[in-house]
Amino acid sequence: MNKFYITTPIYYPSGKWHIGHCYTTVICDALARFHRMKGEDVFFTTGTDEHGQKVEKEAAKRGVSPLEFITPLVNEMKEMWSLLDISYDRFVRTTDSAHEECVKKIYEKLYKSGDIYKAEYEGFYCVPCESMWTEAQLVDGKCPDCGREVEKRKEESYFFRLSKYAPAILKHYEENPEFLQPKSRVNEMVNNFLKEGLQDLSVSRTNVKWGVPLPFDEKHTAYVWIDALLNYVSSLGYLTEDDSLFKRYWAADLHLMGKEIVRFHAIIWPAILMALGLPLPKRNYGHGWLLIGGEKLSKSKESGSEELTDPYELIKRYGADAVRYFLLREIPFGSDGEYTNERFLLRVNADLANDFGNLVSRTEAMMLQNFGCVPKRGKEEPLDKELIGLAESAFAKVEDAMNRLNAPEALSAIFALVSRANKYIDETTPWALAKDPEKKERLGAVLYNLAEVVRMTAVLLKPFLINSPALVLKSLSQDESAGFEALKFGLMKGGEKIEKLAPLFPRIDVKKELQAVAEFVRANRKKENPVEKEESVKEKISIEDFDRIELKVGEVVACEKVKKSEKLLHETVKIGEEFRSVVSGIGKFYTPEEMIGKKIVLVTNLKPAKLCGVLSEGMILCAEDENGVLSLVTPEKAMGSGGSVR
Repeated sequence: MNKFYITTPIYYPSGKWHIGHCYTTVICDALARFHRMKGEDVFFTTGTDEHGQKVEKEAAKRGVSPLEFITPLVNEMKEMWSLLDISYDRFVRTTDSAHEECVKKIYEKLYKSGDIYKAEYEGFYCVPCESMWTEAQLVDGKCPDCGREVEKRKEESYFFRLSKYAPAILKHYEENPEFLQPKSRVNEMVNNFLKEGLQDLSVSRTNVKWGVPLPFDEKHTAYVWIDALLNYVSSLGYLTEDDSLFKRYWAADLHLMGKEIVRFHAIIWPAILMALGLPLPKRNYGHGWLLIGGEKLSKSKESGSEELTDPYELIKRYGADAVRYFLLREIPFGSDGEYTNERFLLRVNADLANDFGNLVSRTEAMMLQNFGCVPKRGKEEPLDKELIGLAESAFAKVEDAMNRLNAPEALSAIFALVSRANKYIDETTPWALAKDPEKKERLGAVLYNLAEVVRMTAVLLKPFLINSPALVLKSLSQDESAGFEALKFGLMKGGEKIEKLAPLFPRIDVKKELQAVAEFVRANRKKENPVEKEESVKEKISIEDFDRIELKVGEVVACEKVKKSEKLLHETVKIGEEFRSVVSGIGKFYTPEEMIGKKIVLVTNLKPAKLCGVLSEGMILCAEDENGVLSLVTPEKAMGSGGSVR
């Protein structure tokens, strides 16, 4: 059995989500699903990059530990991947003990081999990018990747002998043209970095405590980028007693990433692997960015764009399949793509509502109306054979495109079949055939052909869309778990039951929706930006009014998620000798396991209320930052439950 090991980079979970953050992971998921459906042995990893100075600084601002700060954001990222049906096999956190142990062992191995040595470094550090630059590499004195200010630093460090491996990396590029794609990325790496030779890389920090301590010098922590890259082997159990996954899947078949981090994957990572004596990945692919008005999404958001880029809201309004489809179909793979509300809506309307959704609803409605089930396969005419031939040849085109990582081209081949089937309806006029009793057999043949194209299209779409193909197959009484072995025309039997589907993708009035979306974005911006919103000063209260509020310290002794809610937790809180049921909206920031044992501050004299059917007898106090991240208000010093807050 062929194996396929595919990875996304691991991400820093900033909590500021836009649709561009989902792009790499959705593509990887489609590729993983495609290879699984081919019967291959697939392992797909993603995860979170949780160490480093920016996490340390943000946690300090909030008065919490780095782990307390980052964990709610990690949970939010996992929730996003769940909403988009991301089918990863392993989610790696760099704070996982197994990962940290692997990092230590690799540093030890490289130190003992002489590939890591101690010295001093001086350079310019970009905190947001966690990257070190020479003065010559800066652009207008700023970080060449993100354009932000850098800090000049000089400190003791351990270095990796990156310069030693430049010739071997260049040779690998020459002998393995598929190793780095697209070709423009090769030119960039060679001309900007490799041609002039490489400098040794600082791989430790003494001024950052939130990281993996080096086993041979605990004053130093591992450079966050090396820590992050090593997840590709730590996730497989490298250097552990059970390294069966590593033996089974390494080397990686594909590392997929945004073009801004190609340098780390195409120069630093190969050099580390060479130093460890490990084979290199087969392919690194640096794709383009999703832009608005020529700018990256994060910058366009800051500039006041009225485009709706929040993936949570997009999924809520249009469904996960629509979001996945836009990302996979609209953006030219390897190049930058443009996002606007209008492009999104037009693509969803044209392909999903008008073409695919319309084909499904017309075909099923005509079968139900005229036969009440799937009709029997009939005699084929030349027009039928053309449609059947296109259906039977579609997979080869999809497979060729996906082998080249070109999801837009694969979807284009599938929707060419959908378009031809819709044209076939116009050519065969089944509504006219239905009026003539003598043409009942021909009507049955036409509708059977359409039903088979609908079924095969649903199977072809399964790697890309998750919900709608399963609904279509179920409505035709077909196996929802069918793989590509089901792409043979004629597998359906006459007489199979049909369940009428609600519209898969209701047609959108684009003009009205664009107006509604713009209003929604403007309203949200006013909430988020205190400069833009009208000042609303709350009425001052007297000390007597404040004295009416009863605040007490409580201890959470039990906690569980509230069913049918993504953000509500149900806590049992001990207040002195009393136990209370409390419902709080902090489920995106704390897990039930994290809440148990925490000391919290509770408003105890609120009127009881029911939230999602669960009794709540108080309110837990939280602080909220400018990004909407919640943090529990807790006593600074140890205090028993039941203590009053004044």
